[in-house]
Amino acid sequence: MDQTQRGILGQPLPIPTSQPKKKRTSMMSFFSKVSWTLRFQKRESLKNVFSNLAERAQDPNAKKRHMAMRGLGTMACETPDKVRKYKKIVLDLLVHGLYDPVSAEVIHESMKTLTIILGKIQGKSLGSFFVDITLQTRTLLDDENDNLRYSAFVLFGQLAAYAGRKWKTFFTSQVKQTQDSLLIHLQDRNPQVAKACKTTFRACSPYLKERKENSFQTEEDQRNPKLCRQLVKPAAV
Repeated sequence: MDQTQRGILGQPLPIPTSQPKKKRTSMMSFFSKVSWTLRFQKRESLKNVFSNLAERAQDPNAKKRHMAMRGLGTMACETPDKVRKYKKIVLDLLVHGLYDPVSAEVIHESMKTLTIILGKIQGKSLGSFFVDITLQTRTLLDDENDNLRYSAFVLFGQLAAYAGRKWKTFFTSQVKQTQDSLLIHLQDRNPQVAKACKTTFRACSPYLKERKENSFQTEEDQRNPKLCRQLVKPAAV
């Protein structure tokens, strides 16, 4: 992931607010970081920390759910070894956030943190979480929100690297269903999203090539061979 991608991932979703609310949001972020630092300095039981996060992650208040996802991201960056130890708990909370029914902020924060954690654990031992993450991320590739689309492309590209033998067949089917989105967003109105899409397209190209190697062509492919060649040739991106 390049500096531009890291930069965009670190930006919150643009929410039209008054200046006082922006200040309050900044203060919440500041005190959240201070709180995490003090907790780890005092060596508070991680079980208690995760218990608090799990409670916040299911709170009716969307802001609290958002802060829980952000807290997990902070832990992933500052104490990756501890997060690996409690990987299943962390992934369960993040997947729950990824499927949040009402808050785009919670979903966005969940994707950012999942991207960090998958990098830390190198996608190992994801189990069925791989399916849950892939299915929801794919639906967000066409979201109207630029930040959600960007984070979804980054995360989907990372999933391509960690599918492995176990999930190869499943992920190949997901990539085939995603190929229209990949082509469309190569020319996304947001240049950063287009750049992320291009990177993800290349990461997914081996799964598209396999389709060609198996000599499988739909009627649409036969009518449009130029499109078929574009799908299986990363250099043409």
